[in-house]
Amino acid sequence: MLEVERLAAWHGPAQALFDVSLSVGAGEVVALLGRNGAGKSTTLKAIVGLLPRRTGRILFEGEDILRLSTPAIVRRGLGYVPEDRRVFTELTVAENLEVGRQPPRAGAPHWTPERLYALFPNLAQMRSRPGGRMSGGEQQMLTIARTLMGNPRLVLLDEPSEGLAPKIIEEMARVLLALKREGLSILLSEQNLHFARLICDRAVILESGRVRFSGTIAELEANPAVRDAYLAV
Repeated sequence: MLEVERLAAWHGPAQALFDVSLSVGAGEVVALLGRNGAGKSTTLKAIVGLLPRRTGRILFEGEDILRLSTPAIVRRGLGYVPEDRRVFTELTVAENLEVGRQPPRAGAPHWTPERLYALFPNLAQMRSRPGGRMSGGEQQMLTIARTLMGNPRLVLLDEPSEGLAPKIIEEMARVLLALKREGLSILLSEQNLHFARLICDRAVILESGRVRFSGTIAELEANPAVRDAYLAV
């Protein structure tokens, strides 16, 4: 579904990523792990075209999307949920969902508001509530639901558990496992290793913009030296 090969990216004159390579298979959930500043969010932004200066190859379903604009990438079925929950605060939940609507897409789950309300029961109870009057966890759920309205084949999810209460994190894990069962591919950046264990098949650890580990969650669990070196606080 996604192949990233020797990706380098810059924030202005400063290089932030160095030869990052990773892959996400169909229906697979892969975690980008690392401490703050490791390059996780930068990698997702580079994949979706939000950083103007990049080199390497980004193959999405076999097509190199490195030189495409962000709108062109999204139209091909790659969804992106940013870390800062950019809901439209003056629009209701229902209106926020309509903003994300795209036609059904071959090979991708077809989402409607009613299907999303079934997946996110809390949103179903606040269809007429403005986005600005929701909690952080509710806004996170709404941002994911709005992205799903685009019927993506693969979703880039930036720090989904950050700043959420434990109960909301459990709900987030339930949602992502349900999406996995639907066959959706997910690449998520995350600091919470316990959360990643619940839902991910494989992990890629970044440190200073470089890949330091790539393997299954079981392989990571069996390697405490790697966890201590790159994930311990």
